[in-house]
Formats: sequence, structure tokens, C-alpha cells
Amino acid sequence: MARASASLNQQQVFWLCAAATGGFAPLTPWLPWWLSALSTLALLSRAFLLWRKTPLPPAWFVNLIAVIGSIGVGFHYRTLLGKDAGVALLALFLALKLFETKTHRDAYAVVFLGYFLVLSQFFYSQSIPVAVISILTVVLLTATLVALNRAQAKPAASLRLAGVMVAQAIPFMLIFFVLFPRIAGPLWGLPQDSGRAISGLSDSMVPGSISKLALSDAIAFRVRFNSAPPAQDALYWRGPVLTDFDGRTWTIARPGVSTALPYQTLGRGIEYDVTLEPHQQYWLFALELPGKLPADAVIGSDYGMYAKKPLRERFRYQVTSYAQTKPVKEESSEVLRVALELPSGMNPRARALGEELGSKHKRDAIQIAADMLGRFRNEPFTYTLSPPPLGRHDVDDFLFATRRGFCEHFASSFVVVMRAAGIPARVVTGYQGGEINPIDGYLVVRQADAHAWAEIWLSGKGWVRLDPTAAIAPGRVEKNLAAALPAGEPIPMLLNADNALLRAVRFRLDAVVNGWNQWVLGYDANRQRDLLKALGMASPDWQSMGAALMVLCGLLMLALMAWTLRQWQRTDPVIRAWREFQRKLTRRGLVAQAWEGPRDYGLRAASACPAKAGEIAEIETLFETLRYRPVQSADALRKFRYLIRVFAP
Repeated sequence: MARASASLNQQQVFWLCAAATGGFAPLTPWLPWWLSALSTLALLSRAFLLWRKTPLPPAWFVNLIAVIGSIGVGFHYRTLLGKDAGVALLALFLALKLFETKTHRDAYAVVFLGYFLVLSQFFYSQSIPVAVISILTVVLLTATLVALNRAQAKPAASLRLAGVMVAQAIPFMLIFFVLFPRIAGPLWGLPQDSGRAISGLSDSMVPGSISKLALSDAIAFRVRFNSAPPAQDALYWRGPVLTDFDGRTWTIARPGVSTALPYQTLGRGIEYDVTLEPHQQYWLFALELPGKLPADAVIGSDYGMYAKKPLRERFRYQVTSYAQTKPVKEESSEVLRVALELPSGMNPRARALGEELGSKHKRDAIQIAADMLGRFRNEPFTYTLSPPPLGRHDVDDFLFATRRGFCEHFASSFVVVMRAAGIPARVVTGYQGGEINPIDGYLVVRQADAHAWAEIWLSGKGWVRLDPTAAIAPGRVEKNLAAALPAGEPIPMLLNADNALLRAVRFRLDAVVNGWNQWVLGYDANRQRDLLKALGMASPDWQSMGAALMVLCGLLMLALMAWTLRQWQRTDPVIRAWREFQRKLTRRGLVAQAWEGPRDYGLRAASACPAKAGEIAEIETLFETLRYRPVQSADALRKFRYLIRVFAP
């Protein structure tokens, strides 16, 4: 180990600049742009001063920049405490620390700070690319430690040794990952995390809100069915139920929640597991309708399923759904009253149409709904992702003027007409469909599968689903979004079913990411317990897992030490040449004893072979010199190997 107070050479400072860059660069997407620019400028300036061999700036100047940067961080985050502000300060201090790094002690501080910044990357993302970048950064930081202790080592040799050291640590990492008791919840969670925007459905809907989601191929959730999946047109994933309407915007009415189902399930259920991406809201998604709720979930009076806290992390849950249900009791008069409300003075033509249909069919909900769906089917309505803008009376404009819209336009106008006809109705949002990945068997539901449909209340039958989109564009429900859109409509590139190569790449990429999510990010206490039981651990608890952890790490350490000693002895040219010398003497009966040092062995060999005593003494002296002096001489090594090669006892 180099002395902590020893000065650094130019190559070692370059290593430190590279290591600091590796620790800082991956964090730039999550840092304020001005802080990223300031830190980058500091790193480049330090490298330039080193290259030009220019003296470092005075300490007061560096301290002034640190104070200004800290004030900027405080103003940006409104605090100097917490995760985001703390990481920003560390990134700034890492860059500035290089301007006062002159000794090995300072250099070690830079490297260890770099290790901590690698860890901080996982505060923001735990994806596969971040993991790969982190491993490469750890190799770079470890190579810097090697360079600090081997001043003359070539960069390739330092990187190679660092790679070997990191590879040797991987088995320990795997053992700790599998056996270390899992802690419920994140290791670092702060309230401000809730402010991060996540794409997905919201608690309101206006014309165009879902069509914007349809252009995203981001994954909403994945599903693993315990048996054969239902048909595509039965995959209605229920989400927020929108009841309140102000003439343009539909919003969720905060329902009462309970663990008791407001309906009875009939027939056979469908069991499946859902892995839901974080969306910062309370609602969960399930096939209509859930009969067996996940743990820590409740069901609303609107038949929606809700978690007890906002979903800020990926969430896995099990559900059993039933295609057939019946209400436990008649809906309350208050709920039905709200499901009939329409704002006064809005969409007069749609209201008039509803009143006309209600009078025509004598308030028969089935007949009114069939008439309205027939209008969508037979009149020149167009299903499109690019509807024209609508005016103040947007439902009127859609029904009687533009006639071009997406699912939210059809669902909204249908519900408005049904309410005007005296039929309680509401809008349901969620997702429809999904695509089975043939690589891992999971059904993948994307944001592009976002959908809106309608429900009407039928006495004795409860809330009944009616999907106006199925009337105008049946391909949307039976196949997918791309099959329903007119030619030339923009769709996400990865949803293009005509490109077989692109689909194959997407399937494999999704399978890899899903495996990472399920077995790395989703390796919670339940999954750990199931895995350890499958491996033969009858009752995995803290004590048994801790004991297994210590035993396996101890055995692995012994194996690694044995391998290291063997590799060291095999590759050391001095040891290899000395053993060749011993083999030659062994043929004369001079076997080296375990207790015998090189000098004693050389004296005994010289006594037995007096004619070769001079050669033996010279070989033994060179061996001691090469073996025990800190710096080896290449000329001495060549001479040592030559003398042994020509030695003939």
C-alpha cells in the first residue's frame, strides 16, 4: 500500500479524473442542468491544468465555487437535506475535490466518494442499463485504486486486474442477494418522490386525453395467467370510473371502499398475477370483475379496485376475476342520481337526441343503447387518433359535426345521450387487450392499449358494460389498436405488426426486462421465501438465512484463497524458475523439506555438490533478491532464469 502522504504522479491524477467522471456522468439526467454544466466544467478544467502542467487555483477560489454551488442547490431544492439535494452536493464536491487532491489520502477520498455516487444512481433508476453502467464504473474506480498503489502499472494492466477483482466479488454478491433477509419497502423513500410524473391514466378525462396515451408504447403492466388467457375481446382491464361531468371533463367520484364485494360472483374464476408499473395513483387494474382481492387492496362502490397508498414502486399482486356477476342489492338512489346528472346549458343537441330516444323507446335501456350504437355503426363516424378540435359543446360537435374521434369521444357522447334519455350511465377507463409475449408467456399491456367504455345500470343485472368503440371499430377490441386505425394513422413504431424483425426484437427485449423486474427488482420477502423453500430450506427465517449466508461466504472465501494462491504460484516467474531448480536437484536426491528455507536448502545442496557450490550460491542469492525485494530487476530475472536453465547438477 502506497503511503497516504505520498504525492501523486500525472498518470494517477488522470486516473482520478476518469474515475470522477465515471461516478458523476450517469447522474446528470437527474441533476439540475446548471449543476451538471458546472461539474463538467470543473472536471475538464482539472484535466486541462494537468495536461498543461499548470499550477492549481488557490484554495479560496475552489471554496468560493463550492459555496456558490451549495447556495444554488439550496435554492433549487429548497433544502440542503434529503436525497436529491444530498446527491447534487456530493456530485459538486467530487468535481471540486480534484482541485485539492495532491496526496494518496486525498485520492482515496475521491475514489470512495465515487463508489457512493455509483450507489446513488439506484435512487433514481434500477434498470438494466443503469446496472451495467454501475458495474463498469466500479471497475473504473477499482482500476484507479490499483493505479494508486502501482505507480508504474500500465492502464490495460490496471483495468484487467480491476476486472478480475470485480469478477471475484460477483459470487459474494449473488449469495448476499439470495440470502440476505429482504426489507419491506425501499431503503430510501422520501415524500418528494410522490411528485415525480408517471405516464398513465388519470382521475379525469377530456377529449384527446386517451388518444395521447395511445401514441406511447410504454408498458402499463404485465400479466401471467395461471391457465389459458381469455379471448382478446374479453380483456377489459378496469381502472378509474368517471361519474362526474361538467360538460367537457369527466372526473372520478370518490367512492366508498370496503373489503366486501358489492356484487356476487358467478361461474368459474380466472386466476392471474399482475406486475403493475408505478403510476403514483391508488387504482389497480383487473379484469372485470375481481372476485378475490389482493392483500392490502379494497374495492370501491364503483367496482374499482384500489391500493391503500399511491403506487410509487412496481407492484405485484394476484387477482381472481369473474366474467359473470350480479349485484348484492339495488344501487343507492344517490349513486343513480349522480349517474343521471348533466350540466345545464351544455350540449343541447345531444340532450335533445337522448330525450327523443328515451321517448321513442319508452325508457327501455336496452333499446336506447342499441339505437345509439347503431348510429355509430351505420352513420359516417370515423375512429381516429387525430380528431379535429371541438368547441364549447364538444359532445354536440362530435355527434353532429366532426364525427371523428377516439374511444373517449364515443364513450363520453354515448353516456351523455343515455343520461339524457333517463338511463343511469358512467364512463369507465382502463385498458383493453394486450399482447402475449411468446418468449416468457406474459401478457404485456401498454399505454397504447388505454381505453374508455361505458356502463349503464339495469335493475336486477347491475352495471352492464357497453363499448361504443366496438360498434365503430370492432378491430380495436378483437385485435389491437393498429388493426382498427385507418391507413396512414400514426402509431408507435414498436406496435407495427407488419415488421416481424421489430416484433421479435421487442419480444426478446420485453422478456429480458420482465425477468429483471420479476427476479431482481421484484425479489421481495415472499419471493425469497418461496425460492429458499424450493431450494430445500424448510423454514427460512433471519437465523437460518444468516447462518447459511456465513457458511457459504466462508466456503467461497476459502475456495477463492486456494485458487488465488494457485494462480499466484503458477504465474510468478521467480517461483516457477525456483521450482525448476528444485526439480533438478531432486533428481540428485536433494528433496526440499517443508521446513527448509531457500538459504538452508542452498547450503545443503552446495555441500552435496561441491563442484556446483558457486552456481548454487549465486542462484540462491538471486532468488532471495528477486523474491523479497519490493522492486524486481528485469536483468536480474533474466540472469536468474538463465542460470537455472543451464544448471546441471
